[in-house]
Amino acid sequence: MTTSTRTRRRRSGPHPHLPVRDEAGMNTAEYAVGTVGACGFAGLLYQLLTSDFGRQLLQTLFDKVLTLLPF
Repeated sequence: MTTSTRTRRRRSGPHPHLPVRDEAGMNTAEYAVGTVGACGFAGLLYQLLTSDFGRQLLQTLFDKVLTLLPF
């Protein structure tokens, strides 16, 4: 949508003289929810990888990668 098209669209409610806002991007509340979700996922991943199962998983993964390397 071009700038001229965006400024021609108008509201139909109590303030028809105001242009319609573009809803692209995230607002502050969406950033907050995204940040909380990312922190929760990071905490879960940290707990998994620092457990005995996670350490064994990483050790097995690194051992297999080292066997594939040519040196």
